[in-house]
Amino acid sequence: MQNTQSFIKDNGQRFVDELLDFLRIPSVSADSAYDADTRRTAEWLAGRLTAAGADGVAIHETDGHPIVSGHKLIDSMLPTVLVYGHYDVQPPDPLELWTSPPFEPVIKDGNIYARGACDDKGQMYMHVKAFEAMQASGELSCNVKFLFEGEEEVGSVNLEGYLKEHAKDLACDVVLVSDTSILDNDTPSITVGLRGLSYVEVEVTGPNRDLHSGTYGGAVSNPINSLCEMIASLKDERGHITIPGFYDDVEVLSVEDRAAMNEAPFDLKDYQEDLEIDSVRGEEGYTTIERTSIRPTLDVNGMWGGYIGEGAKTVLPSKAYAKISMRLVPHQNSDKITELFQQHFESIAPAGTKVVVKPHHGGEPVVTPTDTAEYKAAAMAMNETFGRKPIPSRAGGSIPIVALFEQILSAKTVLMGFGLDSDNIHSPNEKYGLFNYHKGIETIPYFFHYYKQLK
Repeated sequence: MQNTQSFIKDNGQRFVDELLDFLRIPSVSADSAYDADTRRTAEWLAGRLTAAGADGVAIHETDGHPIVSGHKLIDSMLPTVLVYGHYDVQPPDPLELWTSPPFEPVIKDGNIYARGACDDKGQMYMHVKAFEAMQASGELSCNVKFLFEGEEEVGSVNLEGYLKEHAKDLACDVVLVSDTSILDNDTPSITVGLRGLSYVEVEVTGPNRDLHSGTYGGAVSNPINSLCEMIASLKDERGHITIPGFYDDVEVLSVEDRAAMNEAPFDLKDYQEDLEIDSVRGEEGYTTIERTSIRPTLDVNGMWGGYIGEGAKTVLPSKAYAKISMRLVPHQNSDKITELFQQHFESIAPAGTKVVVKPHHGGEPVVTPTDTAEYKAAAMAMNETFGRKPIPSRAGGSIPIVALFEQILSAKTVLMGFGLDSDNIHSPNEKYGLFNYHKGIETIPYFFHYYKQLK
C-alpha cells in the first residue's frame, strides 16, 4: 500500500479543497426550497466519482432526491465492497447559533466547520478519495461499487424500492459505511450496534379557532397546555417510558456484557463540561454509556403553537404540535412501537381536545458480529493507521438502511466511521477534524487490502 499512501499524502490539500467545494452546496433534503441545490450536489458528486476513476457512474431518479451510483470491477474472483453514503444534510437551523455561515466552510483549530462536514459529506467523500488513490496507484485490491443517496436525513424513503429493483447490480460481499464515530482520536472504535427509530408528529386541536385568552381562558382547553401535560406523562419519575407494551421486546444484556461495555474510555466530568451541564439525567439504573446505546428513548424534537412572534399576543391557540422520536434497541420493531405510541397518545387526550398522530419514518435496530472477516479487516486497518486495536462499541444513533442491506442484499455492514461525538452533527457549528478526514482516507485502503487477504 506504499504507493497508495504516497498518493494520499501528495494530494492531501487537494482532497481538502474538494471537500470544501462539496460542503458549499446546501443539499438539505427536508426542505423543498433546497431541491435544486440537492440535485446539483448529486451532479457534482457524480462528476467527482467519474474523475476518481469509477465506471458506469449514473444518476438515478427517484420520487424524491436522486441516487448516485458507480463501480470498478477488476476481477470476478475478488470480493466486492459496496460503499454507501449520503450527500444530503440536516437543515442548518437555528442559523443565529452558528459562528460562521453553515454553507461557507471555514477551517479553524484543525476542524472544518460547515453543515454536513461530518454527517455525512466529509465521511462519505473519504471513500471517493481513498478509491482514487488506490486506482491511481494500481493497488485497488477488491471490486468496489458505490451507492450514494440524497434522502438519508428524511428516512431514506425511496431507497428500499431502489435496492429491490437493482439488487442484482448491487450484489456484494460487504457494505462499508462511514457515518459513525470513534471514541476519540487516540482510541479508535468500530460501531457494532445501532438503535432503531420511530419518528412521529402529533397535532392537538382545541377550539375551532384562536381565542382571546381573557374571554375564554380558564373555560376552554388550551391545546398547548394539554400537549405539555400529555408529553410529560410519557415518562415517570424514574425516566421510564409509560407507553403500555413499550419494553416488551427490549433486549436485556447480561451483567457481564454491561460491565464490558462500561470499560470503554468515558469521563463523566468531561462529558458534562463539554455540554456545559452540571448533571446528567436518564433512565434510572443505567450509566450514561448504557442510556445512549442499549436502552430505548423518547424525546421531543420540536414543539410549537400559538403566538411566538415579538412582543405579546394574548391568544388561546386552536392547535399545538410536536415532533417526537423514539430510539429503539434490538428486538423492538419500529412499526409496532409507532402503533403503540399512537394508541396510547390518542387515549390520553384530555376532554375538549382532538389528537392526530402522523407517523413519519422509522428504522430497525441492528447488531453486527465481530468474528467475521469483514469486521476483522476493519479492525486490522484501524490498527495499521492508529497504532492500536479498535474497540467494538454500540452507537445511540440510527442508520435504517443497515437492516435493509441485510434484508435485501443479504450483506452485512461494517460501520467504520471516523467522526467524534463532539462534532455537533444535527446541531449548529457542525465540524469534522482534518485529522479524522485524512485518517479515514488513509485507513480505507487498508480495509480493502486486508479484506482481500481474509476473504
